[in-house]
Amino acid sequence: MTAYAEPVPPASTRHTFMQGMRDGAPFLLVVGPFAMLFGVVASEAGLKIYESLFYSIAVIAGAAQFASLQLLRDGAPVFVALISALAVNLRMAMYSASLTPYIGKAPLWQRALAAYFLVDQSYACSVVAFEKHRGWSVPQRVAYFFGVILPICPFWYILTVVGALVGSSIPAGLALDFALPITFIAMIAPMLRSAAHVGACLVAIVLSLFFAWLPYNFGLMIAAIAGMMTGAAIEKRTEKRTTTPPEARA
Repeated sequence: MTAYAEPVPPASTRHTFMQGMRDGAPFLLVVGPFAMLFGVVASEAGLKIYESLFYSIAVIAGAAQFASLQLLRDGAPVFVALISALAVNLRMAMYSASLTPYIGKAPLWQRALAAYFLVDQSYACSVVAFEKHRGWSVPQRVAYFFGVILPICPFWYILTVVGALVGSSIPAGLALDFALPITFIAMIAPMLRSAAHVGACLVAIVLSLFFAWLPYNFGLMIAAIAGMMTGAAIEKRTEKRTTTPPEARA
């Protein structure tokens, strides 16, 4: 007799939502200290607890929050702080464009919520999962995206308040600022899978170090823009090379 394997049932939205929660949960190990550190810095900058919380809710972008708050503490004009925050968050535009083919047909309210909750962790997990499970429907992808967010964003808000409450009582030896570089290394390093990715990363790193002396984080803006331009140029050249017939290249 021939044994037949039972067909695997398709994933439900509940299943993909729970999978998203499992994939997003490990980020609490770095998001937690990062959020607390921002609360501490905000408290030391003179913000009240509710102001620190509103800052996290309104911006919900750790690197941009630190950059803009530090500039405001240093006496930089408000528009400079805003430009710096926008420069740091330019990657969100690329994230959005990358996810549009997967969830672009979702209802408007879902896309609006996804745009608000589009952070590094939700993008990194989602783009990997969507590429791996190309058979998922749009509702399943949206469910996964919000599953990733559930263990991250509420704790970002809560631990911002905790950091603001404890303020400077956290010992300096704990070095909570380790969370920022570790988070970005853990997310970005596995995603450098093409020459365009590596080229953009290297150019951005070199220029950010070279222009570190510029005031108000202008060096970071230059590095970010140059990195994106480099990645786009390499990707365009690679695409042209692969689509050009061999006889035309000779």
